[in-house]
Amino acid sequence: MNIEKLFELQGDFFARFPDGFEDPEMLKIIKKHNVGKLSDQALEAFDEMQFGKPESIIQSMIQIMSRSSMISMFDKPKFRDAIGSLSPAEREVAVDALQAMLHGDEEQGFNQFLEILIPLKLARWSMISALPFYYAPTECWFIKPNTTKSILKYFEMDQELVYKPRPSYEFYRDYSAFLDSMRDECDPKLSSSNAAFTGFLMMSIR
Repeated sequence: MNIEKLFELQGDFFARFPDGFEDPEMLKIIKKHNVGKLSDQALEAFDEMQFGKPESIIQSMIQIMSRSSMISMFDKPKFRDAIGSLSPAEREVAVDALQAMLHGDEEQGFNQFLEILIPLKLARWSMISALPFYYAPTECWFIKPNTTKSILKYFEMDQELVYKPRPSYEFYRDYSAFLDSMRDECDPKLSSSNAAFTGFLMMSIR
């Protein structure tokens, strides 16, 4: 990673927005994305004690994805209809996968959830990374394809971390570790959530 480039971006960003994401212009953007409310909903809905009620988990998954500003307007109804069309046994698998991602074996849960998404033609990064992000917005990362490719290219990491449209746990793990390392080098004002940090990178690189 080119650390000097990171510090240059940070300096440029604070030159424009001295208070970081507390700047009035940034607060308008944050309010539009509504991360706080959706995170509160996810924390309550996906508490480990709730996973004994799979139908409730399924409905919460659909609600959160439908309300997310980070999911495309085309994918929201596709996700709703596809998840809603799953058989009772398939719903159990989807719920078990999410539980593992959030509360157990993350890799197993990721791969299990991916196997649910593939036949639904929803095996996309936004579909698999959104719910973990909302549940733990300072630990998990929302993977947005164009932003991810821009970040890797700008920091000269696109040979080490090769982005592919089909999600994989290996990339999710390694890219998350890379973003963690950058976030930890920067001023905390840039990372009220992990989406805020990648938002800072996206805005600054452009």
